[in-house]
Amino acid sequence: MVLLDQTRLPAEEAELVCADVPALVRAIRTLAVRGAPLLGIAGAYGVALAAARGEDVAQAAELLEQARPTAVNLGYGARRVARAYEEAAGSGSGPEAAAVALAEARALHREDAEASGRMAQYGLELLAELLPGGGGHRLLTHCNTGALVSGGAGTAFAVALRAHRKGSLRHLWVDETRPLLQGARLTAYEAGRNGMPYSLLTDSAAGSLFAAGEVDAVIIGADRIAADGSVANKVGSYPLAVLAKYHHVPFVVVAPTTTVDLGTVDGTSIVVEQRSATEVTEFTSKPGVRGGGEGGGTVVAPPGTKAYNPAFDITPPELVTAIVTEEGVISPVTGVGLAELCARSSQVTIS
Repeated sequence: MVLLDQTRLPAEEAELVCADVPALVRAIRTLAVRGAPLLGIAGAYGVALAAARGEDVAQAAELLEQARPTAVNLGYGARRVARAYEEAAGSGSGPEAAAVALAEARALHREDAEASGRMAQYGLELLAELLPGGGGHRLLTHCNTGALVSGGAGTAFAVALRAHRKGSLRHLWVDETRPLLQGARLTAYEAGRNGMPYSLLTDSAAGSLFAAGEVDAVIIGADRIAADGSVANKVGSYPLAVLAKYHHVPFVVVAPTTTVDLGTVDGTSIVVEQRSATEVTEFTSKPGVRGGGEGGGTVVAPPGTKAYNPAFDITPPELVTAIVTEEGVISPVTGVGLAELCARSSQVTIS
């Protein structure tokens, strides 16, 4: 597998070659490849790679699924291709089953690209309903949700990009997204490449932006959506939801149905990945690039400092104005509405 190494962006567009599943697992854990839908695609191709190498496909799928446990798409992609391989292996040869696995991974890749386009259109229509009047939308986003996380144009970013191309985006506010700066490094990179009007802000500046009346809507992605509509997304999303509620600003989540996990009852049941303390106690603008500290960056905290570093936080459904999927929009967000929408999709996950 050949990946665009996201740890090297925006300074350098570099390829990362993964010759086997352990190499891909390392790439996932170090965030060289990241983003919920893209992790699903990576998991699918990873299993296909194991099949092509004649390795234990079930073990490969398990290794990949555990690489980032909060991201439900990763397990979905790996399991889907593993099932296709096992079914084919029962009636054919190893090479034939491996070919089926690769075809299934490519199908998932194609479906994700198509879903991205539909989400962008549904999201744009929703914004027109929520924000009537002229002048264009001022949207605040968090983390990175563009083409770098998808087989297509992305999730939340795809909506903003569609708005830009239709002339209805006034400004895109980009949270830098500490501690690994996915907003600063990746979303700003994508916004600039697409000629979008954008500004970068520290996560802690979002409150003053709301207070100044400069945000019309918050639009984010998701790494897992529980059966009750609770949303796990990059840490820092929940505070934005609280701010949006207080300031009467719509808070919109955009994610494919592959991100919905009906087997996870509610937000408290979502396993939140805890990452290394060095991501907080050291600073680097480019994760993966070695520096002076043990973790590779510049030390910014006293030796021995402990850090609380969850990769995600959970936003309860009552703070979410709407969830946009490729199957349509849910608003208000309820477990019943989510189940009904997912019933129209064959892609929904049950863990």
